[in-house]
Amino acid sequence: MTEIEVPLNTETPRAVSAIVRRGEHYLLVLRANPPARNMYAFPGGRVDPNEDAKTAAMRELAEETGIIATEARAYATYDLTADRQADEPHYHLTVFEVTEPGTVEPVAMDDAAALGWFRISETGKLSMPASMHACFAKLAAGRV
Repeated sequence: MTEIEVPLNTETPRAVSAIVRRGEHYLLVLRANPPARNMYAFPGGRVDPNEDAKTAAMRELAEETGIIATEARAYATYDLTADRQADEPHYHLTVFEVTEPGTVEPVAMDDAAALGWFRISETGKLSMPASMHACFAKLAAGRV
């Protein structure tokens, strides 16, 4: 899976996710619902109508984990065509790196069945969407 540039006026629905890093560990949630049920991913979800992507990433992070981010910076955008079933909508996913105080212990809420902290070296054996594997490859290479 490769990164893409997405024009702002695209009609394709948008999704977001939030990278939370503490030391060498990244926060992942185990999805309880389709389209990525029983797969690990960064906290995130769909962008609501008239909501900007950065706000959506911070909202989804809070809804799924209780963590309140203070900043979010776009890291990568992916076309999720490869990650979807034929009957599911096509999404563009923007992944944000977030800044958070690191004082809240996350709790699995909303559509997160569970959560955990993982090193990049541990993520290769996890069941994850292709976009997650691509994002971790970029993180491992230290690319911004």
